[in-house]
Amino acid sequence: MKQILEQRLTGERALFMSRDLEIRDCIFADGESPLKESQNLKIYNSMFQWKYPLWYCKHVLVEDSAMFEMARAGVWYTEDIALRRVTYEAPKGFRRCDGVTLEHVHLAHAAETLWNCKNVTLADVDARGDYFAMNCENMTIDGLSLVGNYSFDGCRNLTVRNSRLLSKDAFWNCENVTVTDSFISGEYLGWNAKNVTLENCTIESLQGMCYMENVVLKNCKLLNTDLAFEYSTVDADVTTSVVSVKNPISGSIRAKSIGERIFDDPAIDPKATVIVTEEA
Repeated sequence: MKQILEQRLTGERALFMSRDLEIRDCIFADGESPLKESQNLKIYNSMFQWKYPLWYCKHVLVEDSAMFEMARAGVWYTEDIALRRVTYEAPKGFRRCDGVTLEHVHLAHAAETLWNCKNVTLADVDARGDYFAMNCENMTIDGLSLVGNYSFDGCRNLTVRNSRLLSKDAFWNCENVTVTDSFISGEYLGWNAKNVTLENCTIESLQGMCYMENVVLKNCKLLNTDLAFEYSTVDADVTTSVVSVKNPISGSIRAKSIGERIFDDPAIDPKATVIVTEEA
């Protein structure tokens, strides 16, 4: 494998269509698409300072490196890429990629990041930005700290563990989602989603979990949560009090107490949802 060591690389397509390359202690300065169409890359302790560094690449490892703010739209149309211990400052990273692994990665400006990707694994990732992970498929997450609204819109086959999400409108239009041992705070959680299971989670949401098909809560806390489950089919086991529940379609809700039960749509049969509280 050819090595490139301690170089400052400039100009458009500086290492275009490289093969079997090990890059160490290098700086990719001004110049677009330095590694476009490259394969079998191992990149260590290097810096990317300009746009589109890793497009149409295959089999890429990046460790102990940094993507600066101007490394915008950094990884698009790439297959089999792993980033470990990387500071990633640029927005719009990762589009239409297949096989993405991020471990111990800080996404400082994660707006519009991870769009339309599949076979994605995140472990110990910190991200800040709106519209994170839209339309992804086959995604496994363990240890995500996210601050940003409209996350995971349109995702399918998503598993989230041990995470903290401060995110309005999270998990909209999703299908086949499991979230365990996590904290979620944000209005309008999960609207229009299907087959969503939340287990051992703490949730705070205004009008959360509405317009959902088959939303399941197991041993969850609902803090300051009102107008929940409107037009949803639900199976909820809640260990706390719920401020209010509104017009669930059918199923069952078990909670410590429910402040208000609202059935004001004549098309909804209140008897189709079994509600059990410790007060009943």
